[in-house]
Amino acid sequence: MTASMNIRQLKVFEAVARLGGFSRAAEQLGMTQPAVSMLVRQLEKELRIALFDPNDRKRLSEAGRELVLHARRILAQVKDAENAMAFHEEGAAGDGARGPRGLLHLGVVSPAHYFAPRLLHEFHQRFPDVRLKLTVAKRPEILAMLVEHQLDIAITGYPPSEADLDASSFARHPHCIVAAPDHPLVGRQGIPWAELQHEDFIFREQGSSTRSFLEQLLQAQSIQVRLGMELAGNETIKHAVMCGLGISFLSAHVVQVELAAGRIAMLDVVDMPKFIDWCFIHRRDTGLSGVNLAFKQFVFDEGARIAACEGIVVPASR
Repeated sequence: MTASMNIRQLKVFEAVARLGGFSRAAEQLGMTQPAVSMLVRQLEKELRIALFDPNDRKRLSEAGRELVLHARRILAQVKDAENAMAFHEEGAAGDGARGPRGLLHLGVVSPAHYFAPRLLHEFHQRFPDVRLKLTVAKRPEILAMLVEHQLDIAITGYPPSEADLDASSFARHPHCIVAAPDHPLVGRQGIPWAELQHEDFIFREQGSSTRSFLEQLLQAQSIQVRLGMELAGNETIKHAVMCGLGISFLSAHVVQVELAAGRIAMLDVVDMPKFIDWCFIHRRDTGLSGVNLAFKQFVFDEGARIAACEGIVVPASR
């Protein structure tokens, strides 16, 4: 079989597959729906393969599911090449100045979005020709987007187990136990973990990295706590804590504003806060270049400072 696929066809096909419809793809690409449909039909004709289910054009066929993976890898390579070449262009003022240009698409887990905008802002001040895009999602979604070439780089907590992803730590990620300001334990020093067994805990939902971290700590302390309620999302849990519905274990990034305003208090539990690493993650199969490489260097130079939580002392050993 011979075929003549081009980048535009692959870009349109990938958008339809990702967005689940021709109309949504047309809107995102700034095209008409008939034009999008025509390009996809043209691609199918050249390949002599149906890329979508004949009974449901929103659903990929088996061949379509395979092609979209190749399309994403190809489009990612094209984008990397464009970013690399943009580095060699003359500055906008024509003064010969060179620097990273192009689109930087960063994906982060929800606790990181409390400092990610500042990270991007300072990077953009240094490199104003870079266009920025930020995606915030749950950790499994971020890692899946990386693997499927829908993201260039990401920041998450735990290093991924996926062999095709590379992770390097650049800052500490503190977690603490918080309560309403009028909670009886607020103000006490050196609270033993055993005393927490009598408190109603507000847990994150199953599958959350924060919940997994807490469960590991409780297992290490050989204690069980009362599950007062289970809530999805940091913002909901913060409001529940402020209302006095229980105590919770959260990323210190999540409660910085409330701690400063006195609306939430951090409990002085023995050996707290606990730390994991913030990791910079990218795919192994595509070397970083251009804007992505510049951003990685910036993160390792400035990320620890920008991601630091006020009032949290990072252990000297790290």
